[in-house]
Amino acid sequence: MSASKLQESGDVRIAHSLHTKEEEFVVKRREIVFQSLQKHEIHCSQNKVPHIALLSSGGGQRATVGLLECLVQLDKAGLLDCILYLSGVSGSTWCMASLYQEPDWSTKLETVKDNIIKRLSGPGVSWGDAFAKLKKYYNGKDFFSLTDIWAAIVVTTYMKEIDEHTLTDKWSQLGKDPFPIYTATDKQSKQEEGGDPWFEISPHEAGYSLSGAFVETSNFGSQFDNGSKKKHQAEIDMLYLQAMCSSALADGEATWKWIKAISVPEIKSVFDKMEQDQSGGNASRTTQEPVGEDECYQELLNPVDAETLTLEQSSRTKLTDLFGGQKQFGQTADKHKKTARCIAQRIWGRNYNFLHNMTDESVPAALLQKETRDLIDAGLLINSPYFSVLRKERNIDLIIALDYSDGDPFTTVREAAKTCKKLKIPFPEVNIPSDEGKKPKDFYVFEGQNAPTVIHIPLFNVVNCGGKPGDWRKKYGILKGPYSAEMITEVMGVAGKNISNNREKLLEQIRAVAEAK
Repeated sequence: MSASKLQESGDVRIAHSLHTKEEEFVVKRREIVFQSLQKHEIHCSQNKVPHIALLSSGGGQRATVGLLECLVQLDKAGLLDCILYLSGVSGSTWCMASLYQEPDWSTKLETVKDNIIKRLSGPGVSWGDAFAKLKKYYNGKDFFSLTDIWAAIVVTTYMKEIDEHTLTDKWSQLGKDPFPIYTATDKQSKQEEGGDPWFEISPHEAGYSLSGAFVETSNFGSQFDNGSKKKHQAEIDMLYLQAMCSSALADGEATWKWIKAISVPEIKSVFDKMEQDQSGGNASRTTQEPVGEDECYQELLNPVDAETLTLEQSSRTKLTDLFGGQKQFGQTADKHKKTARCIAQRIWGRNYNFLHNMTDESVPAALLQKETRDLIDAGLLINSPYFSVLRKERNIDLIIALDYSDGDPFTTVREAAKTCKKLKIPFPEVNIPSDEGKKPKDFYVFEGQNAPTVIHIPLFNVVNCGGKPGDWRKKYGILKGPYSAEMITEVMGVAGKNISNNREKLLEQIRAVAEAK
């Protein structure tokens, strides 16, 4: 069966070529890139237009607003139309989801930005609406996991909306915006040898970036057997997609304890409000016993018996109460036990494995065996979506990597280089002076033969932070939030300088790759 017919059939596609609709989009977008280059007197033939990818790391809400302002500044610099692909991890996908709600957002970015900031600075989603959405997930899916809870409670708290659009219904191949790629990590592949942990979701396909195994995005989440769809499930919505891409707690008890230490007040307030909802909104701290920090977390950290998959009766009762009780949901006790089990075992992002029961030697055997796969925050592996754009068939010449990570601001590019060397994927050498780890500059260029040029831009640096980037990283830790209007403005101001201060350097590198091509 030809690639195009296979795509139309809804069956699994095993191939390294791009989806035909992505190929069609690239042709149209290259024309926009070509016209933009001409304005900057960067001359090249139309069939030699450089492919430029903008990558944005995870980093909570600072990644969300930082990416937004960097795009605004790229637009003001006349460089946004040079970008072919936009790919994000974790908090950056929150920004992307907001942008792509608006068709052709790149042609009216100031207005789109103002609308997003107004929402982020305004009132949040009501708890009634959040729990109503949680019930929809609970009743409407074959697999209910902590990602559904994360979507309805955490993502809505930060993004202040319930986005029920799907990726495919908000996209047109005639769009004038960069091609979006959302990224996640296959948890099982991350933990075991022999898999492919890099998972991408675009408007047309979802699947494993390096293995070349994909399914139509509209069918992602449906049940497949031996490459053919067996049972259809509705396409995941953008709220769930954002949660899946940003599930920072999904990888082990150590992460939970780390979150507990950093963000107890925020998480504690969630549990307090849950209690108020349970009592009809009349609960008060004077009439009810306060919920202690340890109690809030204990229900999620309680050990589970690996053989019987049982919880203590008190935990089981509390977790059942969390979802409104058996009568409210009209579900059986088995389903409540299933919910308690997913919490006790920390099941995140569970979906049907569209590769289940296939036999194909080009796909790692580990991906073919289980009926389900768990998809989690890609930032738990490498906190930047390098492997979505390093697919050979995307022919990327220049990567502009915006880094909003906590800790060492060079971890993402170092880990990408290390992994590429192991997998024999072309990538430049990454050498950074040892004294710049805590005090990075605002612009780094890494070049190599037969490899894409990589520009690395740390958010907080000695140029835009008055020589004290560490103070800024502490003040705006990735788990701080939701941000006030003042905090949003401050982070955006810093992020924007990384583009406006380096406009000529960016142009220089774009010109260099255009001439080399």
